[in-house]
Amino acid sequence: MTDQSDDTSTGHPRRWLILGILNLSLVLIVAGVSSLNLSLPSIQRALGATGVQLVWINAAYALVFAALLLPAGALGDRFGRRGALQTGLTIFIAGAVLATQSGSAEQIILWRSVMGIGAALTMPATLSILTAVFPPEERSRAIAIWAGFAGAGGAIGLLSAGLLLEYFWWGSVFLVNIPIAALALILVTLLVPTSRDTQRHPLDPAGGLLTAGGLTGLVYGLIQGPEFGWTDPLVIGGLVAAAVLLTAWVLNARRQANPMLDPALFAIPRFGLASLTITAAFAVMFGMFFGLAQYLQFVMGYSPLDTSLRVIPFALGMVAVAPRGPRLVERFGAGRVMGSGLLLASLGCVIMSLLSADSSYLHVLAGILMLSSGMAMTFPTATTAIVGSLPLDKAGVASAVNDTTREVGSAIGIALLGSLLSAGYRRDLGDTLDSLPLPAEALEAARDSVGAALHVARSAPGSAGDTIAAAARSAFAAGYSLSMIAGAVIMATVGVILVLRFPDSD
Repeated sequence: MTDQSDDTSTGHPRRWLILGILNLSLVLIVAGVSSLNLSLPSIQRALGATGVQLVWINAAYALVFAALLLPAGALGDRFGRRGALQTGLTIFIAGAVLATQSGSAEQIILWRSVMGIGAALTMPATLSILTAVFPPEERSRAIAIWAGFAGAGGAIGLLSAGLLLEYFWWGSVFLVNIPIAALALILVTLLVPTSRDTQRHPLDPAGGLLTAGGLTGLVYGLIQGPEFGWTDPLVIGGLVAAAVLLTAWVLNARRQANPMLDPALFAIPRFGLASLTITAAFAVMFGMFFGLAQYLQFVMGYSPLDTSLRVIPFALGMVAVAPRGPRLVERFGAGRVMGSGLLLASLGCVIMSLLSADSSYLHVLAGILMLSSGMAMTFPTATTAIVGSLPLDKAGVASAVNDTTREVGSAIGIALLGSLLSAGYRRDLGDTLDSLPLPAEALEAARDSVGAALHVARSAPGSAGDTIAAAARSAFAAGYSLSMIAGAVIMATVGVILVLRFPDSD
């Protein structure tokens, strides 16, 4: 089907089927971010990957994805959004095929980067096509469903990885993407209409290069900061490069008649506050998942499969609550709905901060459900505000802004909350380790992570092993509590700002 879908008054006759196809593509991309987390131990054992290589196996996808979202969205607007979606899925499939054949960690990093290119073309295209095929009166509901699946994709990725790793080898995490992406590509080709910028605005290659470079430096610095320390020259260099390049982008955009993205948009309260909301919410969500996956395995003792099953309620909560957002907005206003959602999620963080080494899964479940319900109220409303701030001709760029805030927020969350978790863990564990007669190397390894501490505990003599294991689990819970307190403060602060300052009309 090749007709352009520009009739926004009645919508495309197969728009709900198209939404299902777009959500299939969307979940594939979002799950690609989270699914690899559970497979890292298997990859390390199979390929002998170092700690730094494991970081980059996980980070390469997110780094390339975040850096290319804005230029990819602009290309979709200019040359056709369905074409961008088809190209993205094709590149994603190619990267997944090659990743399954990898014989070294370096090869996996390379092919994960290729998959990130495909993801950057795919994700903004799904939301921009959605805005083109739905009429204004149905668009908010469609975006709410889209946002629900976007939020659920992280948990779905963990579940799929847990199931695959229980029965197959590490490469199955990549292999499973191939038939799903191929099905999505076929359905897109047969059923999804194309749309593009009807004004045919010229491209802004300088803006695309500057934003790609700036976001690369920013995400690189945020990812590497917790790993190598915030004073590491490469970390500082990445953050400084981000500041310089993004400043240059702002100055360049002000001189352009038709910039790829006008930075002045962020001064518009609806656009700016909605972007802040997505960034803050995803920062806390990914920081929460980063610690929770380890808490469930190392502290509560669940297997990867059992862990993935226990985070599924988050996905179910997102999908169940998100479609109800538009009705709440009609009654109470966007600012109150988003603010209340973040305040509810903040209470979920408080519940998670009370976890200890002896807590039950019901305690975890209460926190997960409150977090997912609050975020499900927030995500679609913020996405609608971002997309609605730009004309339909710029739907790809608006979608890319929404997606970029998600990716940058995710990196910030893992960097900030992950650093707090590590700091709290080391602080709480220190005195216990210092009193044990262990080699210096073993003590240093135990301080590095809870997984390493449990490994040291298994080989420690006498009762020292039990002491180390109990102390490590307790220290990790204390560190996770510290990170969730920070998450609660972030959510509550932004939530109050939204309730007080978000304009419910332009």
